[in-house]
Amino acid sequence: MTANGQQQKLYLLDYGAGNVRSLVNAIERLGYHIEFIQSAADFDKADKIIFPGVGAFGYAIQAMHKKGYMESLRSYIASGRPLMGICVGMQVLFDGSEESPEDSGLGIFEGRVALFNSGTKTVPHIGWNAAQVVHADESQPAPATVDGERFYFVHSYAVPYTGEGSQSRFVHTATRYSDETIISSVWKGNVFATQFHPEKSGSAGLALLKSFIQDDLIRKPFEGTVALPSSVKDTLSVRVIACLDVRTNDSGDLVVTKGDQYDVRENSGEVRNLGKPVDLAARYFTEGADEITFLNITSFRDCPFADTPMLEVLRQTSRRVFVPLTIGGGVRDVAEPDGSRVWPAVDVAGEYFRSGADKVSIGSDAVYAAERYWQRAAAGESPLDGSTAIEQIAERYGRQAVVISVDPRRVYVNSPEDAPNHHVIETAFPGPEGQRYCWYQCTVKGGREPRDTDVRQLVTACQAMGAGEILLNCMDKDGTNSGYDIELIKDTKAAVSIPVIASSGAGCPEHFSQAVEKTNVDAVLAAGIFHRREVPIEAVKRHMDECGISVRITNEQAT
Repeated sequence: MTANGQQQKLYLLDYGAGNVRSLVNAIERLGYHIEFIQSAADFDKADKIIFPGVGAFGYAIQAMHKKGYMESLRSYIASGRPLMGICVGMQVLFDGSEESPEDSGLGIFEGRVALFNSGTKTVPHIGWNAAQVVHADESQPAPATVDGERFYFVHSYAVPYTGEGSQSRFVHTATRYSDETIISSVWKGNVFATQFHPEKSGSAGLALLKSFIQDDLIRKPFEGTVALPSSVKDTLSVRVIACLDVRTNDSGDLVVTKGDQYDVRENSGEVRNLGKPVDLAARYFTEGADEITFLNITSFRDCPFADTPMLEVLRQTSRRVFVPLTIGGGVRDVAEPDGSRVWPAVDVAGEYFRSGADKVSIGSDAVYAAERYWQRAAAGESPLDGSTAIEQIAERYGRQAVVISVDPRRVYVNSPEDAPNHHVIETAFPGPEGQRYCWYQCTVKGGREPRDTDVRQLVTACQAMGAGEILLNCMDKDGTNSGYDIELIKDTKAAVSIPVIASSGAGCPEHFSQAVEKTNVDAVLAAGIFHRREVPIEAVKRHMDECGISVRITNEQAT
């Protein structure tokens, strides 16, 4: 094995976790090559192994047992060769998890994985938070985790950090999320692992991966003191997300467009063209976007699913962009044009994940699922039957992988009695006939078809089915540059305990800070003003930072 890692045999342990393409791309971006473990025999060939994981603890353990990898991994660790675990790949190294009590972990580290308390904060924990080094051992080279550097987290379960007992011998960094402090990385002997995702953490994450691959980081026994949990600061940032609406133009080219209240055509009748998807996404990564969302607004029904253009967009983007990617549009059961096969929605999502996506966004099908949820509840049946895409994707890949995209519009009424089956609010912005009340009506098919379902009914049902995040659009605000619909955001935040992303209407940096300060929303998203460079992402973040809002400032933005 060489010092620079060029001749060592680097392997990736994939049990079917989802998006490992981004990790492979990150490693190749650093100039290294990685092989996939195909059988238990491959463990003996590896000089170093990286073990990523997302989703459910139980699914990971069961998949590892099924492939015959659990004992092989245990033997590999005992051999003294370096291992790096990521997310669930770290959790599996502990004794077990509340998520799946019947499945035992490897027990390399003492402790159990626990569910965050959703009564005091939004869960999952999604976003950029700091990893604080908690030990004082500076006698040897350490993984490239700059104390206080922000990394990308996305999880509902974590190992609590107490600073007591055996934790002093293996905890490397800790992170605070609201009222809870968790272990964000472990390092003992030849094993290093992170709860966060370095492959999605920009330049900081790439540096960390490089240090594991390039250096032999073996931590000697350490018996010193570690920082108290109370000393770890909560630095979770509000995410600034760039959204790209992607469709084919009349010439058949895939372009980024932007609607004015969902109308994407210019006065000339041509589709508004604001750039190429991959190039624009790469630009936003460079400019400091915390996440990038692709919304596919073109139907590719005549195209075999494996040849769907958005899959290639994701593949190309994940080679150039190392922050989280979300894909929306078409996440449903898909029939091949020749009738040879029907792809279940969970398999469609799996293909998106394997192509580079970290999350999938579900729109119209979420509305239909919510309607069935409430119909079953009204009939006295269990509202959950495991048949929906939301439930199936969340079970296999974790609720953090499922985003619900909501396309509502205001319906004004004179009083709540005029809409007895819907959640009505009093509004500070009366309707055209002076109506002082309104409810938010969900739509499907890109806003073209209204449904007899309100936003609160939708989001509460989807949270119960396993969704992990709400992307909250607003048809009335779309393309207006008049600011977000604060009343809608505030009301939705009060209805759910999962994160909410504010979308539609931003026209200046002040609109972003207003949304956060008035609603405590978890993330803010914009499209057209970023595409046209009317408001740079850097200007938004600097303004939010000046307002005292926690944001991630990249090295490029700091200069």
